[in-house]
Amino acid sequence: MEQKTKIKAEYGSQELVITREFDLPLELLFKAYSEPELVEQWMGTKVIKFENKNHGSYQFETSYNGNIVFKANGTIHEFSPNQKIIRTFEMENLPMGVQLEYLEFEKLTDDTSRLTMQIIY
Repeated sequence: MEQKTKIKAEYGSQELVITREFDLPLELLFKAYSEPELVEQWMGTKVIKFENKNHGSYQFETSYNGNIVFKANGTIHEFSPNQKIIRTFEMENLPMGVQLEYLEFEKLTDDTSRLTMQIIY
């Protein structure tokens, strides 16, 4: 059986490509990345801000025992429903730089879909 998730990470490259197939229609897969309530559910984090539009932005925050342990934010450069999201992602208070993410959504059948994420560090 072929794996549903494939990761391509080449030595010395600043790029990571993750491809995953889902037993979900394209519209439901896209909703998991674009509706705040669903993002909170599968990521286990609180959505502070979520402007799903070209030039929008977002902010996530996770707390444990009343202390904030994770904060992330970014800008949405392109938002094409059921097709593509291009955004930045930055974790606050960590010595990591901003990454650029290209998320491409593809319908395989009426009941299956594929997400390809290209992440550039």
